[in-house]
Amino acid sequence: MTQPLLCSAYMPPIHFFTAMASSGEVFIEQYDSYCKQTWRNRCLIASESGPLALTVPVVKPVPGQVMKDVRISDHGEWRRNHWNALESCYMNSPFFLYYMDDLRPFYERRWEFLIDYNTEITLRLIELTGIRTKVHLTESYDKVTPHQDLRALAEPSAKPSERVRPYWQVFRQKNGFLEGLSILDLLFNMGPETRLILKSAETVSAADMQEP
Repeated sequence: MTQPLLCSAYMPPIHFFTAMASSGEVFIEQYDSYCKQTWRNRCLIASESGPLALTVPVVKPVPGQVMKDVRISDHGEWRRNHWNALESCYMNSPFFLYYMDDLRPFYERRWEFLIDYNTEITLRLIELTGIRTKVHLTESYDKVTPHQDLRALAEPSAKPSERVRPYWQVFRQKNGFLEGLSILDLLFNMGPETRLILKSAETVSAADMQEP
């Protein structure tokens, strides 16, 4: 099976992990041009009022700056704010307390480069979800690649080709089932079942992928 090639992402969305779960290796692009308002520095979690975006502030990049050179900004108290949001939204989920000590360090120390921060997070989340996937960073940018090119999934509007079945979510009774969320949502709600859910992801039909 061709290994997937994904963009770097902050607390990546669930569909990134469905791609990882189906392959023993995954490549993470670090030489693409950085773009704002993508999964590279933001994620979605479920709040009582619906999807909530958490964004990692970055030092203003120069035009055409590649992802590996983007620096994290220490503007504001974003680390504390992100952790407080996770606690507020998921404290009542079944597995938040179980995983919190594994994730809290990402909000207690500083990383200089976004690619390093995202990569360390991804490695830890792979470990916590129980999927067996080796992660490699790209060594150059190739427009045409021998890998399964999923770099377009960096855009929140992109439609993934696989979808996990609806699972229990903290605010599902109020908001319905929310898609496009960070893997954290699946992990905090389903715990050890996360790996099985990722492995059983269903291929989305072309018609479903075109839904608004």
